[in-house]
Amino acid sequence: MTTSAQDGPEQAGGAGGASGAGGSAAGGGSGASGAGGSAAGAAGGGSAAEEKLRGWFVGRLPGDWFTEPPEVRIDREEITVVGTLADPEVADGATDAEAAAAAEGRSRRFREETRDHRIGIAREAEHKFGRKVSWGVQVGSHRVMFTTFSVPVMTRLRQQERLVLDTLVDAGVARSRSDALAWCVRLVGQHQDSWLADLRAALRKVEQVRGEGPGL
Repeated sequence: MTTSAQDGPEQAGGAGGASGAGGSAAGGGSGASGAGGSAAGAAGGGSAAEEKLRGWFVGRLPGDWFTEPPEVRIDREEITVVGTLADPEVADGATDAEAAAAAEGRSRRFREETRDHRIGIAREAEHKFGRKVSWGVQVGSHRVMFTTFSVPVMTRLRQQERLVLDTLVDAGVARSRSDALAWCVRLVGQHQDSWLADLRAALRKVEQVRGEGPGL
């Protein structure tokens, strides 16, 4: 279970990119960044740059915050750090609702107690790596995102593709073409995790081979 609660000041530099995946498809015609750019950003998943970044966070974060090294993900605009907290102790036979409430309370306590420290680390990271930092925690089966950073991504869509978005809007699945496009991206991410993982692994291999090639 994943929940998200935006809190702009916790991101270094505030919420400058809160426009959402939204502005993306609404115009339909003017944007030119295309899918290639985002794929390249995702491909950084196993690069030397990301390994360095992950190591920086592991070394920079207090050792008593999380029960294991945090999950660190990166693309061109954002660094997402998700750490695992110790499970709260609940009575034997506690209901799912009680366990969920305990997990929420634990995540909220961590958020409040570490806010200032996390803001400082995020500012350092933004200065060093040129990306915003988003934070989240994992408590048992519950994942809570404290901050998220939405970036407009422009694209060109042909009529057949626009009709797909309009159908989702007309059916009430999405409020706008922008929401419909974001919904499609989330759906692919949920159901094609294995394929996307294989694709990122292949891109990392390409990057490794390039790095081993002769210099020009």
